[in-house]
Amino acid sequence: MCVKLASSHDLEEISVRDAYMNAFCDIAEMNDRILAVDADLSRSINIEKFKQKYPDRAINCGVQEANMYAAAAGLSLMGFVPYAHTFACFASRRACDQIFISGAYSHLNVRVVGSDPGITAVYNGGTHMTFEDLAIFRVIPGMTIVEPSDSTMMKDMVRQTSFLYGMYYIRLIRRNMPKLYEEGSTFTIGKAAQLRDGKDVTIIALGICVNEALKAADELAKQGISARVLDMFTVKPIDSDAIIKAAEETGAIVTVENHNIINGLGAAVAEVLVENCPIPMERVGVQDSFGEVGPYEYLIDHFGLTAQSIVEKVNQVLERKGK
Repeated sequence: MCVKLASSHDLEEISVRDAYMNAFCDIAEMNDRILAVDADLSRSINIEKFKQKYPDRAINCGVQEANMYAAAAGLSLMGFVPYAHTFACFASRRACDQIFISGAYSHLNVRVVGSDPGITAVYNGGTHMTFEDLAIFRVIPGMTIVEPSDSTMMKDMVRQTSFLYGMYYIRLIRRNMPKLYEEGSTFTIGKAAQLRDGKDVTIIALGICVNEALKAADELAKQGISARVLDMFTVKPIDSDAIIKAAEETGAIVTVENHNIINGLGAAVAEVLVENCPIPMERVGVQDSFGEVGPYEYLIDHFGLTAQSIVEKVNQVLERKGK
């Protein structure tokens, strides 16, 4: 892992979905077994760009998500490496059985790409707003789960998963994100990236919540509170070493996720803590509720995923810590 932190966190000019597709075209040029498989959502992540270069390697299965992942498993058996994309809600809820049995149980090599996780579904509303995908995929044996937090990390995750074997869930944010990492940064799947050091509390976040965690750390610094910030982009396997180290060195943890607080990032961190180093902990995330229609700015505030919510939880956990 070679992480170069961005000097500023301005909104990137390139969207994460375009970064994904650029990287995907690059790996496809090096490996002719790479396939793009989708369920009639090619425009959602710009598969048309790939199709223009490799028309015989782009497969549209139609609005048949379960069938698509069963087909992806079959393609894997034939030696291909399918990156099978649909919205995260359909990848997790609708096609769980095919991913579980045809893919994971059979120990095959499939990339499950789920876009628009959590509140990033915005105007697609509650039916498409998945707050449970991490929970579903966490309990599938052998499943690796990653959620890149900016375009630089996304490109590296696409590159890495192209030569690894197994079942991978890539939680794909389609929108433009604040720049967190400089170009050329590389990451290790299963190892957290530390963006800020601190001694009073550790904030562990992923995806869209990482930038909110950094903003919270800045605000906490004004209050005299030193906050460590970890980007836990791999939810499974979780970086137990980084969690235990943070617990021992800072004595309090707050997790932040664009997901239900039940069986998501917070739960995964809590499992590590309770078995190794029990300390005060609080969770920021969706409070066991369904999604709804709205703009991003409204939804992130409505579901309490903002820097202000993190600051409030940090103050609560520090009261319990006795600071």
